[in-house]
Amino acid sequence: MAQTRESILDAAEALVAEGGYANAGMPAVAGRANISTGLIYRYFESKSDLFDEVFRRAAQREIDACAAAADVDLPPRDRVQRVAETFARRALKGRQLAYALLAEPVDATIDAERLHFRIPYRDIFAAIIRDGIKRGEIAEQDADLVATAIVGGIAETLVGPLSRPPEPERESALIQGVARFCVHALGPVAADAASAHGFQEKRDE
Repeated sequence: MAQTRESILDAAEALVAEGGYANAGMPAVAGRANISTGLIYRYFESKSDLFDEVFRRAAQREIDACAAAADVDLPPRDRVQRVAETFARRALKGRQLAYALLAEPVDATIDAERLHFRIPYRDIFAAIIRDGIKRGEIAEQDADLVATAIVGGIAETLVGPLSRPPEPERESALIQGVARFCVHALGPVAADAASAHGFQEKRDE
């Protein structure tokens, strides 16, 4: 039974990766999994239930990849760059699935999951920012707020390119630009920020 369930999920995810949720009707999923359509409903109550599971499984795989990119012994800004590059590169490599995860019109259940699954990405960036603040390499700031803005910025930047045909000649610049934005969002290094603050205070006097 577990193997059949996995086969259904694999088939549904493959179809989404090829053509989005619209490409993955229940008969198509059944055909890809070599089972009857009726058998799907023994494992999933509805199409919404099936694709909610597909979304969560695929999204968790991307979260795990970003967490692994963050788990390195590098300065915080380099780690932020690595995570952003990993997110963008994997999205562009699996563009149809990434678009389905980020923005394809879907039912309310998956829309709710999208908001829920932004939290782990935020937590990855926020942990790096807090580490940078602790080390004195990032200026004191609201780590959760900045991390949330970074995640939103990455997603919004990628939606347009993911919705269009691939442009391989531009993808390297896009990935670098996304990473650069994320690093710049951290603000100046702590010492520079303090110097700038002191300069501003003198001007105000």
